[in-house]
Amino acid sequence: MTAAAMLPAADRQAQVIIVGAGPAGAATAFHLAGAGIDVLVLEKTSFPRDKICGDGLTPRAVKQLLGMGFDLDEPGWQKNKGLRIIGAGHRIELPWPDLTTFPPFGMARARTDLDELLARHAQKAGARLRENTSVTGPVFDERTGRVVGVRARSVDERGRKYGDELEFRAPVVIACDGVSARMATSLGIERRENRPMAVACRAYYRTPMHDDDYMESWLELWDGPRNSPQSNEANLLPGYGWIFPLGDGTANVGLGILNTSSAFQNMDYKESMRRWLANTPEELGFRDQNLTAPIRSAALPMGFNRKPHYRNGMLLVGDSGGMVNPFNGEGIDYALEAGKMAAETVVQALGRLPGQGRERVLEGYPAALDAAYGGYFTLGRAFAHLVGNPIFMKQATKYGLPRPRLMRFTLKLMANLTDPRDGDAMDRIINALSKVAPNA
Repeated sequence: MTAAAMLPAADRQAQVIIVGAGPAGAATAFHLAGAGIDVLVLEKTSFPRDKICGDGLTPRAVKQLLGMGFDLDEPGWQKNKGLRIIGAGHRIELPWPDLTTFPPFGMARARTDLDELLARHAQKAGARLRENTSVTGPVFDERTGRVVGVRARSVDERGRKYGDELEFRAPVVIACDGVSARMATSLGIERRENRPMAVACRAYYRTPMHDDDYMESWLELWDGPRNSPQSNEANLLPGYGWIFPLGDGTANVGLGILNTSSAFQNMDYKESMRRWLANTPEELGFRDQNLTAPIRSAALPMGFNRKPHYRNGMLLVGDSGGMVNPFNGEGIDYALEAGKMAAETVVQALGRLPGQGRERVLEGYPAALDAAYGGYFTLGRAFAHLVGNPIFMKQATKYGLPRPRLMRFTLKLMANLTDPRDGDAMDRIINALSKVAPNA
């Protein structure tokens, strides 16, 4: 008999079960446990474990980390001042805006570290975490059709399932199982094909710019020099690139492309990344001999590409609900924020008896998400279609980058960094556009 099979039935009961212990699941668990809720988190792997990501944390994410009690002055956190944008022969540094709502700095930390820090933080708050436990599907109440738990099996170090399938029961289940969204799919919540998707590949390189004060965004990726007699031989590669210093001797370097680009289906992402980096200064070290691990790729589900975010006793948080910003591909901040929103909703719902409006409270979660991000993500979807057009990108880069005020506006818009009240003219314009845009 396996250790899982010997697990007492009482240990398989909770008030809330969370599937997945990434940033979405860990943040949700932290806030639920802090409110005194008995929450059980089931994670299919064990920590530390890697996730494909840019590892950059905008001021939105930093605000949530500070609110959760993290000391960002401790070793391992790499603070940055803003974003350096490179393209069309221009190089502009844009500090993060100084707002009352968000801190004026960003951070970076490899997901191998970050995810475990968040999960252990939730445990310290009182959440129960079971690693190496792969959820295979929901458990339904035969009478009502509601989700009342999950089925799961143990997983070995190689990812192979073994032992008996067990049931874990809770009146509320929260799916934080990432882009695969298997829990959502089991309830018939399918991906919306009209919402943008992206593919990103990334790797870690040893580099002297590991402690740079700015994260870098490359709007043009060339496979050859642009200011030499050989310039005519250089090719413009599809996609955009980034270099995010991690402060540990390495930088997270990656390339992303939206499915609105005509090159999306036929692109060799890893080869394109190598060709771009071969054209960067050799002293920066972005060559294969400085790789610390292979280049890996993953999909980014954007702009609420899976809805509704609540159905029959189960909530979606993070990538499982497509909570990635279509403007910049950032998902950690929205996972952390939505986790807090989901926790607040569930706390209020569990404060009522099942027959006293609990369902009505849970159904308020999608409405809260729409109010917070619906209009903004709709703007982002329109932006994603524009940047998929190489003619638009060429003109925008050529004429936009030399205009600092326009670029400061663009940074605020793309990173969703505004003050809701008493902001400047840029804030008021962005907030107004988000309000009048229909919900995503």
